[in-house]
Amino acid sequence: MKIAVDAMGGDHGPGPIVEGAAQAVKELDVHVVLVGDRQQLTEQVARFPRADGRLTVAHAPQVVEMHESPAQVARKKRDSSVWIANELVKSGDAQAVVSAGNTGASMVAAFFVLEVIKGVERPAIATTLPTLTGSAIMLDVGANVDCNAQHLYQFGIMGNEYGKCVFGKPNPRVGLLSIGEEDSKGNEVTKEALKLLKARPINFIGNVEGRDVYSGGADVIVCDGFIGNVALKISEGLADTIKKMLMKEIAASALGKLSYLFLAGPLLRLKRRTDYAEFGGAPLLGVNGVSIICHGRSSSKAIKNAIKRAKDLAERRLHELIRQDIEESLAASRGAKGEASA
Repeated sequence: MKIAVDAMGGDHGPGPIVEGAAQAVKELDVHVVLVGDRQQLTEQVARFPRADGRLTVAHAPQVVEMHESPAQVARKKRDSSVWIANELVKSGDAQAVVSAGNTGASMVAAFFVLEVIKGVERPAIATTLPTLTGSAIMLDVGANVDCNAQHLYQFGIMGNEYGKCVFGKPNPRVGLLSIGEEDSKGNEVTKEALKLLKARPINFIGNVEGRDVYSGGADVIVCDGFIGNVALKISEGLADTIKKMLMKEIAASALGKLSYLFLAGPLLRLKRRTDYAEFGGAPLLGVNGVSIICHGRSSSKAIKNAIKRAKDLAERRLHELIRQDIEESLAASRGAKGEASA
């Protein structure tokens, strides 16, 4: 299986990305196509002579910088690494694309090159969060800041299918993020979305509150991209703050330093559970293909795990399963309208 990787995206240049791709080639049954400046990438690939030809380069003369407007990608940068990486998937020369570059550019490239699945009104970014019982999926976390009830309903359908892949459960628990568990709580959009999700044959558990996100009560949590992104950034900041406060308290006394010898193991395991590098990246659900969006600060480990996730979702053909679900949803909706008019 071939995975196209936008090797010029990311905050730290191509170094960590190429290293992560080399790790993936070594540990996984994949061929990674690094997309970007041929000279730079060829020099980087030379550092990994044991890749056995499964680490190749596709030239792209342009790069989308982090500060650039995503709209510029479709207008002026169709020779950029992120655009060409998506074209490799569109043509069938790769089965998935991974990028740690400009998130907006990744979405625009996937939207125009791979295109949106017929019937999907908005694609959504689905991230994985650690919980008391394992992990949960939250979507959308940034692709759409303004959503209507139909968008949230479709996020629930797509998240349900993705949850089956991630958790191996035939009926993952799907919840709608709101300000209270009662059906009457929330704004008009969430109230209408609640009705739509209840009518869908999925394991919908109703509203979940913000305090329940990490409890493990839901496998899939649906919200709009504005709320999801704020929740994600607050969570990342809180986790980092708690870590720093804890280390500060440990270092403040001799007893604290001594206790660290006993706490080191549990703290390391906790760090792994909350480290985004363990999850790799977040898929953009709703496009005709597998597109994984990574953090700009992704390490080589994060890139390797993103490639691993891309491979898994491509093998499971997640986008085709979502297409089937959306088609069934549209058919059910037309049937309901037909009965109502009769």
